[in-house]
Amino acid sequence: MKHALTKLGYAIPSEAELVRYIGPPLQDTFARLLGRDDARQIAEAIALYRERYGAEGMFENSVYAGIDPALSELRSQGATLYVATSKLVMYAERILQHFSLRHFFRAVYGSEPDGTRVDKSELIGHVLTAESLPRDATYMVGDRSHDVAGALANGVMPIGVLWGYGSREELTAAGATALCEKPSLLWRAVSLARQESTPQGGRGT
Repeated sequence: MKHALTKLGYAIPSEAELVRYIGPPLQDTFARLLGRDDARQIAEAIALYRERYGAEGMFENSVYAGIDPALSELRSQGATLYVATSKLVMYAERILQHFSLRHFFRAVYGSEPDGTRVDKSELIGHVLTAESLPRDATYMVGDRSHDVAGALANGVMPIGVLWGYGSREELTAAGATALCEKPSLLWRAVSLARQESTPQGGRGT
């Protein structure tokens, strides 16, 4: 984000301010950061963002502690895992491969360079259709309000996680009733959500 704003001649907000924009679609992010709804300049900002992100930014991060065993437990309990991200799908694939996480997921879904499926509601709907997933046995695990809103728009139960960038207040305000404090409790959160949504049992996705 700093790279794009600097190239466009905009002032750089504080780190605390920028953290708010980690996760939501870039179109929304740059409309807010630029303070204007100028389609041409927003597109230019996104191109500059991807210039830096595609070259090195996507690997300037680390995996949260406990993610590997949490995903392993989900898989061992019979859950089928998918990625649904607003990131470009080609970036998501490379990130998962880089951090040796790709093998946990049956498929990876994300947005396209032209903006297709950048909206989380559209994306989740696409995954449900493409994979023929039952809505009442599918759960969206995410850390931002967009994840919760996208799940609810598609009749899927959202599970908000509190180790990411979204706060408890953000997630509950968006409609998340199931919250998970740490990765080691993720299977428990999914199990409880499954009991509430399918009292007679069955496995969730």
